[in-house]
Amino acid sequence: MLEALLSVFPVNEIHQAFLETLLRNVNGVAGTVHEQRGEDLYLTAAQNIPPPVIAIVTHVQHGEGMAGVAQVQKQPVQTCNLQTDDSGTIKPAAKTVNARAAIALPVLDEDGDVRAVVGVAWAHERKLDPEFERSMMQLAATLPRN
Repeated sequence: MLEALLSVFPVNEIHQAFLETLLRNVNGVAGTVHEQRGEDLYLTAAQNIPPPVIAIVTHVQHGEGMAGVAQVQKQPVQTCNLQTDDSGTIKPAAKTVNARAAIALPVLDEDGDVRAVVGVAWAHERKLDPEFERSMMQLAATLPRN
């Protein structure tokens, strides 16, 4: 799997291991890690994301999609169901991910600036309560630095 991803974007093996462990620990079925470089986000790790979606989210412009909105707001952005969300935040390609509930979690540095965004998706539709959202933010904050 890693070899296939490396042909599309430069995988950060530390981020990839972090993402795979995080997904196992929270029973997630898919996820991404984007690192902020300049104003935009760049994919550094992905798990169970269809290749056409990876091609689209390798570079996320400032404020675009769930990751970009989380980046700008410096707050988690979630949806109960990727497949039926009509908020405008979910891009059409995201609906090809075999998942329902999803959250994009900004990872802040010591100064409160976004250094990355971690995305997690689950198989079933659900509303993530504030306590779970806070615990997910704490987990995302443990994303190792390069």
